[in-house]
Amino acid sequence: MKLQASTFSENFGDPFITVEEDEEAHEDDLWFLPGPLEEEPDDLPPGPRAEPPDTAVVDDWAKAEGVHAARLARVAGRLGALDDRLLRGPEGWRHRLALIEAADLSWFAGDRVSSDRLALWVSMRLSGAQDDPNALARVGWAVRRLTGGPGPKGDLAAFLDRRDPEHIEDSAERFEDRAGGWLDVMAAAADLHSITRACMGFHLWSLAGLGQQGDPMEAAVTAARVASSEGKGAVFAPLAMGGAAGLRAGGAPAERLARWLEGMETACLTAMRHLDDIEVWSARAAIKMAPLSGKIPPALRAVLTEWPLVSAPMAEDLTGASRAAVQRNLAWMEMRGVIREVTGQGRYRMWRATIQSDQRKQAGS
Repeated sequence: MKLQASTFSENFGDPFITVEEDEEAHEDDLWFLPGPLEEEPDDLPPGPRAEPPDTAVVDDWAKAEGVHAARLARVAGRLGALDDRLLRGPEGWRHRLALIEAADLSWFAGDRVSSDRLALWVSMRLSGAQDDPNALARVGWAVRRLTGGPGPKGDLAAFLDRRDPEHIEDSAERFEDRAGGWLDVMAAAADLHSITRACMGFHLWSLAGLGQQGDPMEAAVTAARVASSEGKGAVFAPLAMGGAAGLRAGGAPAERLARWLEGMETACLTAMRHLDDIEVWSARAAIKMAPLSGKIPPALRAVLTEWPLVSAPMAEDLTGASRAAVQRNLAWMEMRGVIREVTGQGRYRMWRATIQSDQRKQAGS
C-alpha cells in the first residue's frame, strides 16, 4: 500500500495516513457544504404557481349552466315569446319597455330617476332644479342603448360612449386593455347560451375594471343587450322589471345564475303583462275616440302607447299639433276615462293610459 504524509489533517507528520483517509477527514471538516441528498419533507409551504388564464372562469359558468339547464330553457322560452311579440307589435312597444326598464335600473344603480322625469328628459331634455343632470344623462344613455343601435360586441368603447374628447390618451388606452380582456372572456364563452353569457359578463364587469362610470348601470344594459343578441324583435332582455333581485352579486356562479334566471323570468312576465294591458287599452281607446275626427286623436293614442307618461308640452312636440288642440283632446280623453292625470297638480301635469291592471290595483287597495 502506498503511504503519503497528510496535508489536510492535523496529523501532518504521520506517515501512516493514506491519501483516501486524509481526504475523508478533510470532507468531514467542510461543515459549510450541504449534506447528502435526502427526500424533502412534505410539510414545506408550496411555491409560487402560475396564474390561471382569464378564460378559465368560463368552465365554472359552463358547470353552472349544466346545473340549471331546465330553468334556462324555460327562461329562454319566455324571452323568445317576448321577442316574437315585439316583432309583431308596433314600434312604440320597444320604446315603452326601454323607458320602464331604464327607470327601474336607475333605482337599482342608485340614481332613482322617476318615469315622469325620465320621459321629460328623453323627449325634451327638460329637468328640474332637484334633478341630477349626470344621473339623467346616464339613464338617457340607457334608453338609447335599450332601444337600438349596434351592440357591445363590435365596439365596446363606442357602445359605452367612452370616446369623448375629455378622455386623455393614456386613459383611453387603459380602457381598451380592460375592455379587450372582458371581450376575450366573452368570446371564450361562445358555446354558452346567450343568457348565461350575459350573467357572466355582468358579474365580471367590475372585476375587469370597467365599472367606473354609471356602474352598475352600464353593466346591466350591456348584459341586457348580450342576452337578447339572437333576438329579432326584442332589442334587450328585461332584467329589472318587477324587481332587480337577479342583479344582486354574491355567491358561486351557480347561485348567481339561479338568481339571474329567476329575475329574468319575472321581468319577462312583467313585460308581457304590460304589453297585454297596453294592447287592450289601445283597442278600447280607438273605439271610444272613433267620434273624433282629424289626425290628432290617433297621434295622441300612438304617443300614449309609446310613452308611459305624457305631458301637454311633450304631446305638442311629438305630434306637431298646437297646444290648444292637444289640451282639448287630452281633456276629452281624461273625461271619458281613456287616460288619467297622475300628478294631481294644476301645472306641469302628466297623463298616462288608463290600463286595466292599474284599475284593479286601485280597487284592491
